[in-house]
Amino acid sequence: MFSATLKSVLHHARYLPLWSALTVMRWRAFDMRSRGLGTTLGLVMRWFPPARARFAREAKRVFPDMPRKQRVALGQNMGRQMGRTLFEIYHDAEFQTHHHKFQVSGPGLAALKQAQAAGKGAIILSGHFGQWEAIRAVIKMNGMESGAVYRPNKNRHYERRLKAGIQAGGNPILATGRVGTKGLVRHLRGGGIVSILLDEKYSEGVQIPFLGHDALTSLSAAQLALKYDLPLIPAFGTRIGNGNTFRVEFEAPIPHSDSLTMTRSFNDILSARIMADPEQWYWMLRRWDGVAQG
Repeated sequence: MFSATLKSVLHHARYLPLWSALTVMRWRAFDMRSRGLGTTLGLVMRWFPPARARFAREAKRVFPDMPRKQRVALGQNMGRQMGRTLFEIYHDAEFQTHHHKFQVSGPGLAALKQAQAAGKGAIILSGHFGQWEAIRAVIKMNGMESGAVYRPNKNRHYERRLKAGIQAGGNPILATGRVGTKGLVRHLRGGGIVSILLDEKYSEGVQIPFLGHDALTSLSAAQLALKYDLPLIPAFGTRIGNGNTFRVEFEAPIPHSDSLTMTRSFNDILSARIMADPEQWYWMLRRWDGVAQG
């Protein structure tokens, strides 16, 4: 009983700062609220020591020669980007109506439409880069709908808000794990589309280079694409300009070969985008945990 009460108190305490920030800004225009939460998380990344240290550990791995001042600025800019992204996900139903914000390009969208016209499913691969929900917004704009695979949050308040936002972007929403995997297979076999963020650590995965260092990576998306003959389409929603607009690019499907080669290809694609625009990637994923670094 005491343990459950303590857990509930901790969940409330950890959610309170975000709830407060969202409440204070609730009467402002959408883009002003987005910028406001971005500014707040940027300040957290600059002045909250645990967050700054966690970011520095990951950034130093990839940019060992980056000066401290530049690294601190990168962390703060990342915080601004992710604050805006979090706000837009929390308010995904409204975000998806802002069609004027999306600049769409790339051959992958035509490949997606072709697969749907043939009654086939498709797998969209992305990462915690820019605004990944912009991808599903564009899919909806084109008369289709993409489900999503997500990792449930342990904090029940964050989980409630995040899940509601993700569901507004398209269904079904499938949690990681055995039950979610079964639902994913049914959805794909039935001709559905699913979007997967493939840049989280997967403990049962294989070591594949990511940003120059081995990272535990799941092969399941490529395995499903091969098993059911589905296109595996990398897509990215990059925040551009003043941060209110997005360049949504659907790259050509990754050629079918074997699951390791295909997954490595995606890791290389995402790594290149991060190196070109590092503040748009969420560096707090502990991406290389569980792998001995040489």
